[in-house]
Amino acid sequence: MSRCKIPLAAKVAGAAFLAVLIPIYLHTYGPANFLWFCDTALILTVAGMWLESSLLISMCAVGILLPQGLWLVDCGGNLLGFHLIGLTNYMFDRQLPLFTRGLSLFHGWLPLLLVWLLFRLGYDKRALFAWTGLAAGLVLVCYFFTPPAGAHLANPNLPININYLYGFNDRQPQHWVNQNLYVILWLGGLWLVFFLPTHLALRRIFAVPPPAAGLKLPIRFL
Repeated sequence: MSRCKIPLAAKVAGAAFLAVLIPIYLHTYGPANFLWFCDTALILTVAGMWLESSLLISMCAVGILLPQGLWLVDCGGNLLGFHLIGLTNYMFDRQLPLFTRGLSLFHGWLPLLLVWLLFRLGYDKRALFAWTGLAAGLVLVCYFFTPPAGAHLANPNLPININYLYGFNDRQPQHWVNQNLYVILWLGGLWLVFFLPTHLALRRIFAVPPPAAGLKLPIRFL
């Protein structure tokens, strides 16, 4: 019987956090909020902990390590009184309960958790291909089925402009290029600026998991 690489206490803590966060987020923001890359990564990370899947953990690391770094910078800037790119403006919205905003601090500790899990499980190089496919699927769902930037909703807490498919201004869509083209360029930019560099760095830093570890996919990539 193989030895567990992730302590049971960590698995239980992750599941307990989701048990609190999911119903509160559903009530406050609605189900579409879980289409954000970071929220999807949180759920997959907890699943990856229980399954001890290096692939799931590696996918989440590829997808959100660098973007969550920007979240931390933006949040720190807001704390110091500097408005940077607006990623964390909601954290300072007093109309949202303090506890609900506190739950969003997972954006700060999730990257650290992922790095620790990578030390435990290793980095699966199939993660870039797998996360790219998942991200493309999330982008398509968000683009066709969720409100754009500038949408006026009865509940102001419901998410709009999910994953910034309409630019960084939630009040109106970007106008500098055709919106369909923008979505393609945005996904390509994420791949080139965030996903690929993270994949290349993690592949060099962390050990490769044994063949039986993680989810099995008949894919080899980079």
